[in-house]
Amino acid sequence: MEMLMQIPLQITFHGVDHSDAVETRIREKVAKLEHLFDRITSCRVVIEQHHKNTSNLHHKGEPFHIRLALTVPGDELVVKRDPKDSHVNEDIYVALREAFAGMERQLKEYVDRSRGNVKARAQA
Repeated sequence: MEMLMQIPLQITFHGVDHSDAVETRIREKVAKLEHLFDRITSCRVVIEQHHKNTSNLHHKGEPFHIRLALTVPGDELVVKRDPKDSHVNEDIYVALREAFAGMERQLKEYVDRSRGNVKARAQA
């Protein structure tokens, strides 16, 4: 089995300068997802940052919106990290790590369901 990235990957930056380092990190994270499940058909990643017009020049950076959409046979898995959520982060790498961790959980659940390993969720 080849471990090269086989799926179409679309990375979009809105209100954020394109970064090769960020793109490389995204590609690494997607490759890890592909290792978990090799039948992913596409992946879209949108990184967005809204800039509020504010007179406070010392205002901290705006949090990042991250949207991941993974197309798998018969389904689309979506993770969104929005500044209205309590767990957002102004560090792009932390925001990406959290978004991809959420996608990894969803993908593992999808794989379990598709293999018929569905069990009642344990109450944690």
